[in-house]
Amino acid sequence: MLIPSIDLRGGRVVQLVQGRRQALAFDDVEEWVDKFAGSARVQVIDLDAAMGTGDNREIVARICRALPCRVGGGLRTPEAAAAALDAGAREVIVGSALFSAEGVNDPFAEAVAAACGAARIIAAVDALAGRVAVKGWKETLAISPADAARRLEPWCGGVLYTHIDTEGLMGGIDMAAVRAVRDATSRRMSAAGGIATWEEIDALEAIGVDAVIGMAVYTGTLRLRG
Repeated sequence: MLIPSIDLRGGRVVQLVQGRRQALAFDDVEEWVDKFAGSARVQVIDLDAAMGTGDNREIVARICRALPCRVGGGLRTPEAAAAALDAGAREVIVGSALFSAEGVNDPFAEAVAAACGAARIIAAVDALAGRVAVKGWKETLAISPADAARRLEPWCGGVLYTHIDTEGLMGGIDMAAVRAVRDATSRRMSAAGGIATWEEIDALEAIGVDAVIGMAVYTGTLRLRG
């Protein structure tokens, strides 16, 4: 399955390269909402909330009313995650708060699962150079993505693996890295990071992984199937 991603910053739809450089920006959010109508799931990330520079809460809620969404960005407490569900998200994506300097933050993972229901939690496992990256991808931990996915399994219904090394570059994702995480968890899995062709999407689907697409769709490199 292809999952389009709507990343929001300053009220606009944007695309960043490796979480740093803004490459694209669109003022008309509704244009993309319309284009993604009919998608089984759409990913909405509030980058301002994730970076602690504000939020796009009203826009996120509006998109959730129009599309079946999984929402992430700045969900650092069980209460914030539950509020996103109350605002219309079907699922919530929780990332850095699931981790501590020692690895997985078990008490937090348990608390957010209790507040939202584990089935509605998607654990974001972001990886840079083979290690889990947190805090806006500025820090890496001494835990592998596969180990993180394995440890988080009791408290989530899905895992979102982002391969930061290739994110936004449209050069293809590291399939071996994806397979390592896929083999570590029985939970639903999606992957992001440079996916740009239907061949890759089909290859991911063949191993039970959904493809999260951003840059390739926004540049027109990848055309959505009818």
